[in-house]
Amino acid sequence: MDTSIAIFMPLQCSVEPAKVVLVDDDLAVLSSLQFLLELEGFDVATFKSGMELLSQPALPNRGCFVIDYSMPLMNGLELLARLRARRSTLPVILITGRPDRSIDQKAAHAGVLQVLRKPQINDGLVKSIREALSIY
Repeated sequence: MDTSIAIFMPLQCSVEPAKVVLVDDDLAVLSSLQFLLELEGFDVATFKSGMELLSQPALPNRGCFVIDYSMPLMNGLELLARLRARRSTLPVILITGRPDRSIDQKAAHAGVLQVLRKPQINDGLVKSIREALSIY
C-alpha cells in the first residue's frame, strides 16, 4: 500500500506586463505623456524617434504603441510599417497636431486603432490605451 502524498505546487507563470510604448520627437510632449500615463498606472517606455525604437533587439509582446505622426526621418505610419515588418501585432494609437484628415484615412488603411489630435489628447489617450489593452 502506497502511503505517499502528492503535493501540487502552483505553477508560476511569468507573463510580460503590458507596456505602453511612446514615440515622439518632442521631448516636452514625451515627458508629459509619460508622466500622465504613469500616474494612470501604465508601464511606459519612451523613445525619441522611430529609429531609436527599431534599434531595440526585441519589441514588447504585450501592450500598445502610441506614435507621433510627424517626426523627422520617419513618420508614424512609416514606423508602423517597419514594426509590422518585424512581426509586431500590437495595436497602434497615432497622435498628431496636423488637422489633415487624409492622415486619418491612411492610418485606418494601415490598421491604426485610433488617431488623436494634439494638444487635447490626455483623456482620449488614456481611454484609447485602456481599450487597446482590453482588446489585445
